[in-house]
Amino acid sequence: MKLTYRGVSYDYTPPTVQTNVTDDAGKFRGVDIRFRTVKKAPVQQPTLDLVYRGVAYQTGTPEMTPVAKAAPVVAVISVETPAAPVAAVTLNTEDRARMSMMHRHRSVKQRQQSMLARLATEAGLPEEAAHYWNHIQGKVHPSFWATYSRSGAAAS
Repeated sequence: MKLTYRGVSYDYTPPTVQTNVTDDAGKFRGVDIRFRTVKKAPVQQPTLDLVYRGVAYQTGTPEMTPVAKAAPVVAVISVETPAAPVAAVTLNTEDRARMSMMHRHRSVKQRQQSMLARLATEAGLPEEAAHYWNHIQGKVHPSFWATYSRSGAAAS
């Protein structure tokens, strides 16, 4: 197949995929289709020199490197001298606001995690599903935080 990309023409022959025809049939947008399964998924091996964070690597079987023996650890015992009393650190307004926001974010995360755990047990999912946590992808409307707080009458 002749392809052109940004003015450069080249011939491309896509890899052929071997499939098995199954007895399963279905409909997609009113058209009958037959389902097929792949005998072996094609995996293309990279032809480039791969570099990740400045270190070259290759895919495939990893090469075992011998590990050098560790040197014996010598324990150092220090005698502590009594320290002078330290005055309490006073935080400015920006630091206090930042700490308050971090505390609120952490409490919302813990609340959502507990709701997820309750829902997982209620739905009969395995215990590992309740330990999953991921941030919401995308933008959260600013008014969300104004209304998403635990009320004084909340029972959970």
